[in-house]
Amino acid sequence: MRAPDPLLLCEDDLGLVTDLYQLTMFAAYREHRRGVRGCFELWFRELPPGRSFLLAAGLEPALAYLLALRFPPAQAEALRRLDAFSGLGDEFFRDLAALRFAGDVWAVREGTPVFAGEPVLRIEASIEQAQLVETYLLTAISFSTLVASKAARVRVAAGDRGAVDFGSRRAHGPQAACWAARSAYLAGLDGTSNVWAATRLGIPASGTMAHAFVLAFADESDAFHAYAQTFPDRSVLLVDTYDTVPAVERAAADRELRFVGIRLDSGEIVALARACRSILNRAGRGDVKIFASGDLDETSIAAIVAAGAPVDAFGVGTRMVTSADAPSLQAVYKLVAVEEPGGEVRGVAKHSAGKSTVPGAKQVWRRRDGDGTITEDLIVGVGDAPGAGAWEPLLEPWIAAGRMVGSLPSLAQSREHTRRQLAALPAGVRAGLGGEAYPVRLGVGSQPQGRGGAGTGPARRE
Repeated sequence: MRAPDPLLLCEDDLGLVTDLYQLTMFAAYREHRRGVRGCFELWFRELPPGRSFLLAAGLEPALAYLLALRFPPAQAEALRRLDAFSGLGDEFFRDLAALRFAGDVWAVREGTPVFAGEPVLRIEASIEQAQLVETYLLTAISFSTLVASKAARVRVAAGDRGAVDFGSRRAHGPQAACWAARSAYLAGLDGTSNVWAATRLGIPASGTMAHAFVLAFADESDAFHAYAQTFPDRSVLLVDTYDTVPAVERAAADRELRFVGIRLDSGEIVALARACRSILNRAGRGDVKIFASGDLDETSIAAIVAAGAPVDAFGVGTRMVTSADAPSLQAVYKLVAVEEPGGEVRGVAKHSAGKSTVPGAKQVWRRRDGDGTITEDLIVGVGDAPGAGAWEPLLEPWIAAGRMVGSLPSLAQSREHTRRQLAALPAGVRAGLGGEAYPVRLGVGSQPQGRGGAGTGPARRE
């Protein structure tokens, strides 16, 4: 009997995290289109229902993938055993073994609000390399953006009250839990229950106790005392295992019990929070905080805040990390231009119903008013000027010829960038209820655009 495979993704496996047709096209490109460069763009076709914006995220894991992409001997041999590659000669596998991403990457900085139809990432590389990376890039960018966008709505709804990611146990897999924790913190949440994210990314760790801990003791008060003795300066008591109000009354009256907060995980949060606040204040425990959790999302949090309930912070899990009301984004990665070996560049586009594309490499320009509020976006061909006004380009260079351009912002810097960007959204768009559409204009010229670096100016790093 063999031991179970932990099925954990390691760096050596990155090349295999793709769809089969990316590798079959790689082989055919190498045979028939060697020396051709391709320009691919990634964007979101539509905003999900009820969304007024998306928050770009996932660039850092995407860049890490591109820089680490390899096909070590074991992985190349694994491919050799697949029927799809049984007729290929050794040259294909030698090409894979020698592969290092050598292209250029332009992308919108993480934490920037984006809208439907706007390129958020552009890859310019040999056609086979640019095609090969599609699957991983779509996964990294679309999932991270999905969660960050949901978390941004939670952040806006919570206002100045705390909000923490509690979603690891309900995420669609351990890897998703880790990426979700990062995206939620990027979007403005205050911490996470995910220990990997806390230790590897420096996100503040947050957690209380489970109902199982209370049930493990014969008496609820014994459970509270045991936890408080172990963590005397950070005990947050989960008070709804049996009957919330009596539990808080007993805890508040127990002068030997030290605790800094209580957590409400079920019931009518508004009414319970008011009753518990009153009990705690009468007992001289006005400094004890009230936390709420239990299938919360931006809508329920906004209702709690609007009711004036004395909730100090929210733990948000399932509905955020799965984006329950809109669990996927229509992210696409499409070829928009081809450069032949002789230097001729031609824009390419699909014309199929509902899935047509616009040819040529593009830049997104954003205009602000005198108060710094963003007012409109303009999509034009690379090298085309947006016209008069206070415009700024959104796509920045991150990798050139396979090497990083400058330094990547820290997660803390990206989080601060997010805060400023959300504050700059028009109020109706920031509310995120889908009621106010943000204007995005398409001004791409009729001539196909050339290499993506031209005419966009230096990288912007705040």
